[in-house]
Amino acid sequence: MTRDILSAILAATVLVLLSACERPGKQTDSAAISATVKNIAVVETAGDVAESPDVEMVLQKVSSHVYYVKGKSGVATDNAGFISNAGIILGADGIVLFDALGTPALARLLLGKIRELSDLPIKAVIASHYHADHIYGLQVFKEAGATILGPNGAELYLESEVAEQRLEERRVSLYPWVDDNTQLLAPDEYINALHELDMGGVRLTITPLGAAHSDGDLAVFVEPDNVLFSGDIIFEGRIPFVGDADTRAWLNALGRMSERKVTALIPGHGGKAEKPDEAVALTQRYLAFLRSEMGAAVDEFVSFDEAYGDIDWSEFADLPAFEEANRRNAYQVYLSLEAEGLAQQ
Repeated sequence: MTRDILSAILAATVLVLLSACERPGKQTDSAAISATVKNIAVVETAGDVAESPDVEMVLQKVSSHVYYVKGKSGVATDNAGFISNAGIILGADGIVLFDALGTPALARLLLGKIRELSDLPIKAVIASHYHADHIYGLQVFKEAGATILGPNGAELYLESEVAEQRLEERRVSLYPWVDDNTQLLAPDEYINALHELDMGGVRLTITPLGAAHSDGDLAVFVEPDNVLFSGDIIFEGRIPFVGDADTRAWLNALGRMSERKVTALIPGHGGKAEKPDEAVALTQRYLAFLRSEMGAAVDEFVSFDEAYGDIDWSEFADLPAFEEANRRNAYQVYLSLEAEGLAQQ
């Protein structure tokens, strides 16, 4: 619903109230009219309202050069859209961000938090992947002078009907935080090979992970702090959302990441991994289990419903998001393994 439509509805409500007040025997309900007029003013200044969503956003220090803000676990429209994380990396001559949150309003709030830390210019935003809850804030940092770095594969999302449909849906479900002024921004530079940024004593290694969780994924390793930003390919202590991911590529990416000496791992959702190796291993085990069990069902021509009901899910059943995500994850993997089998015939 656009701001103009909302304004028209509210304005009509005022006319109804005014008409009622003019009827014989009716007293003026000034409080109701005042409240309605105030609502109209809020709608007309929704851009200002959107600058201050009612969410708790706290800068959490990870190391001497790294901070992050943690979104609240939930579905995409919970917590004014603040469900994902964003990282802040401080160099000697500038700041680099990892992800930009799920609305321009949240990005503006994050920018204010960053300015509590430093006045250094924001040189770049690295988009871990192109899903709505990580990219709708990009325009705020672009306006602040940042270069957007994104993965090869982001163009597939940007050129899809899904991207436009998702934006239209969020203009309703996350209004006024996402509105007609919210844009889909392409990367200024696509990352398709190992890429390093020198921030004056702080080195960032950007690693393309291929089509893992999305059409293209990036991870960033920060030295000398040994902090890894993993995006959505690792979930701390919970079931990941597989979506239409290439789980084989995802597992290969996790294998490469596990070779690093990581002292702190920041996933795309959830808190900092207290035991990074265990966080990587849990996601690996879960994806490998899905592929193994669903692969056996496909090979034996067992229907998905029958296979799903016969599987022992006890290793993962008590993890957060199991009830919400596991069946859908298993079904997606079942379909993808069917497609892999057909492609090999």
